[in-house]
Amino acid sequence: MKVGICNDHAGVVLKNKLTSVLKERGYEVVNIGTDSEESIDYPDVAHPLAGRIESGELDFGVAICGTGNGMALALNHHKGIRAGLAWNSEVASLVKRHNNANVLVLSARFVSDEQNIENLKAYLDASFEGGRHERRVEKILEF
Repeated sequence: MKVGICNDHAGVVLKNKLTSVLKERGYEVVNIGTDSEESIDYPDVAHPLAGRIESGELDFGVAICGTGNGMALALNHHKGIRAGLAWNSEVASLVKRHNNANVLVLSARFVSDEQNIENLKAYLDASFEGGRHERRVEKILEF
């Protein structure tokens, strides 16, 4: 599977750690973020990630900024994207199990790197449950 990872300046260190975890699990990782701590605008990396997921070039994505909120807002403007912000592993699992999120969004400034690694693992280990959740995801896609 091919995963895109994008980040702004706040997420450079975390991105490198998460990239290692993804590669250890056999994922091909495409870096769409910055490798510099010089300030950039998160939409400049969020929109290309979303487009590559929507086109089918990438299977899913991971996005990182200071709070995670900016990335989630930018990503969720795309019709084919369901970006879920997770600050703990239970929520990370639920955004996949209940919302079928195709982008996991993480906070580099308010969540420790260790917790974010656990969040990523929980997301990767989860599967969409379908059932009543399928109906809800279909309603998200209506607009």
